[in-house]
Amino acid sequence: QVQLVESGGGLVQAGASLRLSCAASGLAFSIHNMGWFRQAPGKEREFVAAINWDGGSTYYPDSMKGRFTISRDNAKNTVYLQMNSLKPEDTAVYYCAAGPSGIVVSTTRGYNYWGQGTQVTVSS
Repeated sequence: QVQLVESGGGLVQAGASLRLSCAASGLAFSIHNMGWFRQAPGKEREFVAAINWDGGSTYYPDSMKGRFTISRDNAKNTVYLQMNSLKPEDTAVYYCAAGPSGIVVSTTRGYNYWGQGTQVTVSS
């Protein structure tokens, strides 16, 4: 059974940093692309970052570039999301997702497995 378990969320003030982790089990982690998405109340799930299977390539929407960094440790079956200079508009539930190796995509349809999410709340 595939499990993706996110951790590291919480309540922080604007300008702070957080590092989210996602521990994977039940799948061949090192041959999966990994992504982070977020969903705020009343909004659609939004692409945040993605990394290819060996960590050699990373992808971000323009709005996240420079503040968010995705990384992975295949020895630990874990993907990370470092978030700096957080803003109130970053408040959302953050989800990690696993997809097949190959072309990295920024849409939810490109990912087969999802975690339950971790809440990030940024106060002003």
